[in-house]
Amino acid sequence: MLYTVGEMAKRLGIAPSTLRYYDKEGLLPFVERSGGGIRVFKDADYEWLKIIECLKKTGMSLKDIKEFVVMAMQGDETIEPRLSLIVKQKEAVKAQIAELEETLRTLEFKEWYYETAKENGSTDVPRNMTLDELPEQFRDVKVRLRGE
Repeated sequence: MLYTVGEMAKRLGIAPSTLRYYDKEGLLPFVERSGGGIRVFKDADYEWLKIIECLKKTGMSLKDIKEFVVMAMQGDETIEPRLSLIVKQKEAVKAQIAELEETLRTLEFKEWYYETAKENGSTDVPRNMTLDELPEQFRDVKVRLRGE
């Protein structure tokens, strides 16, 4: 089946302008054009586009995504550099996840902090608690934050 830019964008849940931009940046060398120069997407292109969107969500640069696509189109002789690019990006995502987990723990601590302050009518209560008085899961967070 063939799809227009708008139809494929809808399938992907992105704006048509995003697909046009990807094409302009050279990320879509696999996309064919009609006799009139209109982009024509096939079902197989959907899988490519899902990979591109996945890599983009990981924070990979468009330059590196383009490099990945070009290497993939070159075939099996580029397996090793593609694998290296994916492993490098996977490590970057793991670091992002660790940062987000720390951010979430801080937010959970602050939620507890302000719920406790609200119950007691003052931020003095949670601020002045000793480490032993804090819920165990927040002791390391309070040490990092040093109060409010």
